[in-house]
Amino acid sequence: MQYRLRKARGALAGFVDVLWSYEGPAQPHARERLLPDGSMELVVNLADDEVRVYDRRDHARFERLPGGVLIGPHSDFFVIDTDEQQRVAGVHFRPGGAYPFLRLPAGELHGLHVSLADVWGSLAGELRERLIAAPSMDARFDVLESALLRRLAQSPAGHPAVDFALRELHVTSRRKIADVRDQTGVSERRFIELFRRQVGLAPKLYSRVRRFQAAIRRIPTGAVDWADVALDCGYFDQAHLIHEFRSISGLSPGEYLGLRSEHLNHVPIYQ
Repeated sequence: MQYRLRKARGALAGFVDVLWSYEGPAQPHARERLLPDGSMELVVNLADDEVRVYDRRDHARFERLPGGVLIGPHSDFFVIDTDEQQRVAGVHFRPGGAYPFLRLPAGELHGLHVSLADVWGSLAGELRERLIAAPSMDARFDVLESALLRRLAQSPAGHPAVDFALRELHVTSRRKIADVRDQTGVSERRFIELFRRQVGLAPKLYSRVRRFQAAIRRIPTGAVDWADVALDCGYFDQAHLIHEFRSISGLSPGEYLGLRSEHLNHVPIYQ
């Protein structure tokens, strides 16, 4: 099994978190819940020219997309097929970082998986062919960087008010949206519009997802005081944490803890 990451470099560093590539056997479980983190992902299946998008509540139902997909920002979990993860490569964008590569409002992709060809045109097929032909994972990363730089050179920058808000909200999940917005000097209506266009989620919804992410990273490996976790992450109380946890992940905090692995946002489904 090979799983490699490479941090984005140069002009891409402000937009892309990591480039990644994986080759290995199928997982013992057929499907996984993927938990939202407020960002977007580009995924290319290098084994088969297909990606299946599952109904969250009925896993017998799914939609077929071509082997290159763009995963829009989500505010709740979605389900992936682990059989499709045996030879894959992709890009994990920073929150709001995918916007310059889209040429459409990120809000139009909220909760969606779309064919990369619908966004990038013929470049999507060219990218997949070059990734398949790449002789090593490092070469795949070079291919991904080249494709991203090609798109970035022709794209507009984000709005400084949104860039500022993302930096502030990244520091702590406890910041109030109104306080951050006031510092930008932008009206509430305009701020929401700009934020949704660039990030894909409304500011309050994004903050909710980031608070959830703070919670799953705050959970210790031993005994858990859920009330402490709730207060540390900005929830009103333990009941609020449990409600939000179920709403976003489809699991109670205890159920999540029993299934958690080193990949915090990938939760196996064993049924």
